[in-house]
Formats: sequence, C-alpha cells, structure tokens
Amino acid sequence: MITAGRDLYDDPRFFEGYRRLRDSGAGINDAIEIPAMSRMLPPVAGAAVVDLGCGTGALARRLADAGAAQVLAVDSSQRMLALATPHPRVRYLHADLDELTLPGRSADLVVSSLVLHYVADYPGLVRRVAHWLRPRGRFVFSIEHPVCTAADPMTGWRQTGEGTVWPVDDYASEGPRTQNWIVEGVEKYHRQMATLIGCLLDAGLELTGIDEPVPGAADLQSHPHLAEHLRRPPLLVLGVRLLPNVTSARR
Repeated sequence: MITAGRDLYDDPRFFEGYRRLRDSGAGINDAIEIPAMSRMLPPVAGAAVVDLGCGTGALARRLADAGAAQVLAVDSSQRMLALATPHPRVRYLHADLDELTLPGRSADLVVSSLVLHYVADYPGLVRRVAHWLRPRGRFVFSIEHPVCTAADPMTGWRQTGEGTVWPVDDYASEGPRTQNWIVEGVEKYHRQMATLIGCLLDAGLELTGIDEPVPGAADLQSHPHLAEHLRRPPLLVLGVRLLPNVTSARR
C-alpha cells in the first residue's frame, strides 16, 4: 500500500513512530534542519506569515514569538493539528497544500519545513506562493535533498563489499518515489535541483540563499549517528524573494 504525503501523518502507525523519532532527538530536525532554516529566515517583526505544512506548529509559534504579527499555520493532518499549542498570533488551518488558495499579496513571508517533497504539483504551488507574497516578500523552505530522493524506489544506504554507499540513480527521471520510512510505502516526489530552483525563477522569485546543511562538531559529539550525513547532504534549504517589478503571478 502506498500512502500519499497528505494522508501520511494521519496514519496511526506512522504517527506514533514519528512521535517517538522526534521525542528521541535521533532525526535531523533539531540538529540540522531547524538551525539551517533559522539562518535563512529574514527578520519577522510585524510580518504576516504563512507556514505550509506546519505539523504541530513549532515553527509557527517560534515566528510569532519572534515578532510576527500573524501566522497562518496550514497542515493536511488533523492528528498533527490536534497537538498544536494555541498561540494568540497563530491561526491553524486544516487544508491540503495542493489545493490551498489565499488572497493575493497577503503575506510578507511564506515558510515550509521538510514538506514540499510530499507535494505533487510543486510548480503550481510555487506560482501560488508568488501570488500570495507582497513585493519583496520572502519564501524560505527546506526539502529532502535531490540526491536523497533520486533512486526509485528510495532504498537508502546500500551495503557493498567495502561498506555502504548512497545510490544516486534515476536522477533525471522526476516524479513520485516510494520509501519505507517508519511504515512501508511512503510516497514522496523527486525533482532535480534545476527544477526546484528553475520553478522559483520562472515565478518571478529571486534566489537569496541556498544551503546544504550537515551536522556540526557539537552535534556529532551528542549524536554520533548523524555522521552519515557528512557523506551526502540530507536536505536542501532555499530562500527567495519576490522581485519588486512582479505585479502578478499565475495561480
């Protein structure tokens, strides 16, 4: 059975496994992804923010605490939203990102943390984000690195005679991939680096930052298992800005 990303976090087996992973601190979120996103984010004082795939709302609440005037936190999982802590400047919305529509020029910042590899129509979502952003508005997101999503299926590290290797195969063949991660048959989408960045440029967005973060020395001391991520980048972080002369973007 294949489970699409919009349904994955409502699967009770996956949900419990994911909670255990996050509680253990064994994943890449705390040590690698959150610091990398924080470095890429602009100042948010007074900003109207949209968080795509907010989960339990941790990033949304951090942005509100940092001074954002309002944060619309969107997720397709009712289980995740049920665990979200209320915040006076955060509004939670249950919605599928592939179908989400918002008013034009209503956001100063759109963020997304390790979610867009679940989205089927990445070019369409990028166009919609460009439509939502105000002039010079920013879009910052993290996504699984294309070298991680390339192989079909996503088998992970493979044993060889001398150790392990990470296969980068079928890179140019974009589209859905399946992976056994916590549960069997998780569906994700692979896109080349050129597609990920090219769709942003085509929508009138200007690249402001790019990062392929890996664990630092302090992270490796406390979590030695993270050393495998020095061998290939686990995620990609991109930051873009709406060009000031772009007055309309296709939805």
